[in-house]
Amino acid sequence: MADSVLSETLPFGSEDDGNEGDGNTDTVSILEAARMNNWDEVRTAYHVAQQGTVSGAAEVLGVHHATVIRHIDSLEQRLGVKLFQRHARGYTATEAGQDLLRVAKTTDEQFHQLEGRIKGRGSDVSGELVVTSLVTFAPLLVGALTTFREAYPDVVVRYLTDDRVFRLEYGEAHVALRAGKQPQEPDNVVQPFTSEDIALYASKSYIARHGMPEGEKDLPEHLFVCHDDIENKAPFHRWLWSTIPHDRVVFRTKDSRVTERAVQEGAGIGFLGVREASQNPDLVQILPPRENWSAPLWLVTHVDLHRTAKVQAFLTHLKDYAGEGPDS
Repeated sequence: MADSVLSETLPFGSEDDGNEGDGNTDTVSILEAARMNNWDEVRTAYHVAQQGTVSGAAEVLGVHHATVIRHIDSLEQRLGVKLFQRHARGYTATEAGQDLLRVAKTTDEQFHQLEGRIKGRGSDVSGELVVTSLVTFAPLLVGALTTFREAYPDVVVRYLTDDRVFRLEYGEAHVALRAGKQPQEPDNVVQPFTSEDIALYASKSYIARHGMPEGEKDLPEHLFVCHDDIENKAPFHRWLWSTIPHDRVVFRTKDSRVTERAVQEGAGIGFLGVREASQNPDLVQILPPRENWSAPLWLVTHVDLHRTAKVQAFLTHLKDYAGEGPDS
């Protein structure tokens, strides 16, 4: 950190200043000192130059005065120059010490500014918000993320959908919405969210061609759209594969968006989320939601980010949007 900051602040050139061997140094030498991974020593020298005494610097830094002396001696030995004149009243910076004071002061100020910005990001609702889920939950999350951005216009939303589990411990996302069994990763905070109501739907065009089932007993006579993997663990998929003859499942896919489109186009009867299906007037509910068709949903965040203002603001907003908040 110190290396890169000093590199930007030092006004050094490549030419010899003509003072080699006279007990002084130039800013290039100061930079080289910082590149030796000894910012603690440079910072100590800076405070000695500011305070004028070893005891004063030790008090500011919260260290023993012997540590201050050791840092100064080590830095001077490494640079091959004297940074201070020692006298009865304390320490006075040489020309080399004054050079170091200017550089270290700028660097120290930049460190404090950086610290303030980093702390500010923890209390500010701005910057990127990365949310992940299965694409099945896009109708819920796209709406929630859109209204969240309206409330917090400094936020940039990244909504990632994939079948794989994003690894929050590697910073792949701030918030994950997951379905099924409660996630067990030890470094994650897991909150119960809601259950997605699932029901059987068909399009009006399908019903016009094949008729409206009068009940569950009629279903084996109809055509179905379903996930291609018979081993899929979603409870409504298991119910369908155990209830409907396999040769009646005539349209199979691994993408929920394709399932929705196939049902809309009349390829067969299929399971859809009630929230999304209710927005399409061309869809007719064949069987209403059942509790054993639903899977619990979980909001997952990493423990290191869970309490940040941005994550907390979005969790609160999402719960309110879905009707799961305390005031809903």
